[in-house]
Amino acid sequence: MAGEDDCNYKHLNIRLQDILSFLVDVPIKYLNFFLQDDDELEHIKKEYKEGRMLTDEVKQRLIAVLSELVARHQRARAQVTDEDRIKELELK
Repeated sequence: MAGEDDCNYKHLNIRLQDILSFLVDVPIKYLNFFLQDDDELEHIKKEYKEGRMLTDEVKQRLIAVLSELVARHQRARAQVTDEDRIKELELK
């Protein structure tokens, strides 16, 4: 009986660690902020929490999201002219 209780305790402890790591997982936190598709975010969270999605897969999705964000920023920045900069400085 004592061995069985010890086994259950270890299982619960491992499961608790899994849940806690999910709650503080940095890629998930970043996706919470940067991923605009709420349905996709919930799907990723569910799959990851239930072990059907690996950390590497979450990280790859985060990389794709951040890469697109940076690319959009770079495209927008490339369109800023010297005149735009001067106007901005004049407004301040």
